[in-house]
Amino acid sequence: MTENEDTGSDESGAAKSKRPQQVFTLLVEVGRKSGDGLPDKATGAGLVIYASGVDEAEAVRETVAILKQADLAPLDVSGYGTMDERKAGGDEIDPDELALMERALKENSVIVAQMTPFFD
Repeated sequence: MTENEDTGSDESGAAKSKRPQQVFTLLVEVGRKSGDGLPDKATGAGLVIYASGVDEAEAVRETVAILKQADLAPLDVSGYGTMDERKAGGDEIDPDELALMERALKENSVIVAQMTPFFD
């Protein structure tokens, strides 16, 4: 039994390591924090982000960690799926957006495509 259990865990470990990276479209709402670089009268901002990960949860974790390192204060993250999911849902993806998504995948990175400050 121990050999089968070890084999099972090795197989599941191998399956995890073979999971392909995908690019997820995320919308992140950030609040104010000292040194965040947002305009003086802004109350926060919305960020459109393309983040790579083996699943959406990993992409969200990496995004939040990087935004915190950049002195931003993430409040909420909404996922809009992978490029294929978005296309299947009828979204039109323009060439500039596609290029950023491909770059995020190639570099295994988090790319802020747009930042829109919020004002009261």
